[in-house]
Amino acid sequence: MSNFKTIDRRTCLKGMGAALALPLLDVMGWAEASEKKTFKPPVRLGFMYMPHGVIMDQFWPNDAKSFLTSPPPALESLRPVIDQCLLMKGIAGVSNGPFRGAPHALELSTWLTAALPDPDKRDEISISISADQIAANSMGAFTALPSLELATMPQTWKENQAGLNEAYYSHCSFRSPTQAVPAETNPRNVLNRLFNKKEQGGGPASAGVNSLDRSMLDLVIGGARDLRRTLSQTDQKKLDQYLDSVRSVERRIAAIEMRQKEAALEKAGIRPSRSHKTDSPPIEIKIPEGDKRSKYMQVMCDLNVLAFQTDTTRVCTYIGSTPNGVSYPELGFRDQHHSQTHHNGEKKKVDKVAAITKFNIDQFAYMVNKMHSLKEGDGTLLDNCIMMWGSGLEDGDRHTRANLPFILAGSGGGAINTGRFLPDVKGNQGDLLTTLLTCTGIPLDRPVGIATKQITAISANS
Repeated sequence: MSNFKTIDRRTCLKGMGAALALPLLDVMGWAEASEKKTFKPPVRLGFMYMPHGVIMDQFWPNDAKSFLTSPPPALESLRPVIDQCLLMKGIAGVSNGPFRGAPHALELSTWLTAALPDPDKRDEISISISADQIAANSMGAFTALPSLELATMPQTWKENQAGLNEAYYSHCSFRSPTQAVPAETNPRNVLNRLFNKKEQGGGPASAGVNSLDRSMLDLVIGGARDLRRTLSQTDQKKLDQYLDSVRSVERRIAAIEMRQKEAALEKAGIRPSRSHKTDSPPIEIKIPEGDKRSKYMQVMCDLNVLAFQTDTTRVCTYIGSTPNGVSYPELGFRDQHHSQTHHNGEKKKVDKVAAITKFNIDQFAYMVNKMHSLKEGDGTLLDNCIMMWGSGLEDGDRHTRANLPFILAGSGGGAINTGRFLPDVKGNQGDLLTTLLTCTGIPLDRPVGIATKQITAISANS
């Protein structure tokens, strides 16, 4: 370390119209740490959502002792990092109160607010600031983006259960009691934001202008060669690993865009220009939203990882799907998620819901496993994160909310005691969110939503 000059943590690789933030390197001096203090990486906070609850006997472990050695079927993909995970049974959701006929309008909107909408203002947004935005208000001053909101599906569901504003169906982040935060569904736009590339114009006509093209990426990454010569071998390895990740994400986004473009041309009866006139037309692949859901979600998860790795933001929320209109042909059936949750014990439907649940947890596992593979400070990126996966319902068949499913991954810099299943936690959604914010180091002047206490069993000191 002493042989290498310290560089500022905000150092970027720059090219024409774009700047790429760097991952945490040993030679970086961080603004939050004085020269006399040992560096400690910042804690990041992430949330990932799935609607409609779970099949309980395939989600909850049989007992606390077997959790690490025999995780339940839904959590099998987390086995490599199961010692970095914490499960709690007994976290109650917000009661539907005066909105008994609106379970799906409330499951997402209450998930991070732990509060009900104002019953006297049903047709407008009036709820509470969400936990992720409380975190963004505290940690956002240290990063280029205060928070990053992602979604797999457009937030355009049109329904008004119990007269509630349609925004409640597809938003979980609320900047204020009256302002929902829109989520980005286009991975190209997210990549542009991480490159600090400002958009020009708007709408479909400017799509080509806004695209982060390959030549620009080459210019930015090419600038890494000079920096690389000044780094230790450890930092060189980190930089190479990070740039490989950026390349991989860009290639996969480009592939998604190409498939979408070619599908649109074929639908319009136009053969792509790179095809020879005697070539057979491309086979038709009917995949929802233009690509396999798993591939799309993994790209978005990688963008979350890149944003945390470069400290571009310390708060990210990813809505894996919204409460209605989602199907999973990739799993071998086209039934909508929502319809299958009303299974009334019918085995075929139960099996489909279990498969959908496992699929969504697999994508969360993809993200946290990648975080676990990335070195940061004296540990890994995952060590310095608190990642929460969950749903706003316990059981989609009966719309119950007594034991909401949550998975926590990462210890938040040592604040959380992981590698456990707590089968009998007494608390509610607000208690959990309040505790997580406290573990992240965020000062609170009031509890989140319906919270009445902190869940001390989560703490590493418990």
